[in-house]
Amino acid sequence: MMAAWVYREGKKLYDEAISTLLRLHILQNLSQKLALNNTFKTSLRQAITGGGTSGSFGVPANDKRPPTEVEFLDSFALERWETILHFMVSSGTGQQPSPPSQGVLFLLQRSGLMTKSHSSFLKITSAGFQFLLQSPHDQLWELLLQYLRLAETSSKERVMDLVEVLGFIFMLSTMELGKEYSTENLSSTQKAMLEDLRDYGLIWQRTNSSRRFSPTRLSTTLTSSAPPLPVSAGSSSGPQEGFIVLETNYRLYAYTDNALQIAVLNLFVSLKYRFPNLVVGSITRDSVKNALMNGISADQIINYLMTHAHAQMRKNNPLLPVTVQDQIRLWELERNRLKSRPGYLYTMFATQADYEFVLDYAKKLDIVLWEDPVKRCFFGTMDGHANIKEFIERRTAGGAA
Repeated sequence: MMAAWVYREGKKLYDEAISTLLRLHILQNLSQKLALNNTFKTSLRQAITGGGTSGSFGVPANDKRPPTEVEFLDSFALERWETILHFMVSSGTGQQPSPPSQGVLFLLQRSGLMTKSHSSFLKITSAGFQFLLQSPHDQLWELLLQYLRLAETSSKERVMDLVEVLGFIFMLSTMELGKEYSTENLSSTQKAMLEDLRDYGLIWQRTNSSRRFSPTRLSTTLTSSAPPLPVSAGSSSGPQEGFIVLETNYRLYAYTDNALQIAVLNLFVSLKYRFPNLVVGSITRDSVKNALMNGISADQIINYLMTHAHAQMRKNNPLLPVTVQDQIRLWELERNRLKSRPGYLYTMFATQADYEFVLDYAKKLDIVLWEDPVKRCFFGTMDGHANIKEFIERRTAGGAA
């Protein structure tokens, strides 16, 4: 019956999936029917329903304390998260703001988002600049994936169980915002994670040694489409999205007083004026060129402008002026006019016939990058050099004979 549901073109994928599930002992090896392994089936049911003693949805703290205020958790998460992003974006301008915790700095460096400069200060990398232009949800998962890689390659620096790390992350995503949960049933790896996740703003604890914790909105929205960050505390700029107005003359208006949003805009916009709730600037050739030098692509700039376009801009079709989009891409093409490829230059052929004979052979191998018939020379790839060299030696030896 199961096989009858599968389209003919999907039969190979179906067989591979069944084979994988059998190797993992998730399915029982029965020839006449498909059945889940009893142990796996019981554990899966407990995980989905939150039953058993595993506490797959977390164990609520049992006391009469009032629940943690959601507004406080939002403020805490926003402060911790923006501290990380502020440090990254400010390092690109040569400033050295107050850094986040050592654990966060270690992760940023190991993930390649930041690197140590000659002055031993951490400086943002090209990957870090690209990270800043992503949505908060993408940024959060990027850091968590780097955290998983760090746990996977744990050595003397830190020893962590990858399964426990992944399980705790998904457990956090099922918890309820504003509730406190007990740490009693957590494994040693998961208890060690509390300090790291506290630094990222994913959880809050009254004290570092507290036996209870509260997940923040960054945690509870991990596996949902809801925004992971609240409206900036004390800001009149409104939500994180929908604050940019872009005109056809490249003039940009950003209705925000959020310092982080302004710092990110400064990566590719030449800012001119700043008012209490408005920043005015222009997208220029030099500002885009600086962004390209930092590893930011034209598409990333355009996507950021689209993502954060003001509600008034969303009435336009297309959303951004086509002239501005095309010009940003043209500025990128200006920088990419030249491409370098390593290889070998073949020149000083004795006769035109020798040159054309070797060139034809190289073209058959598809290794010719450039040729000049007038000067009797051509440039080939690194991979093809051994074949060309051997061919010339055979021809030379044959001519001598």
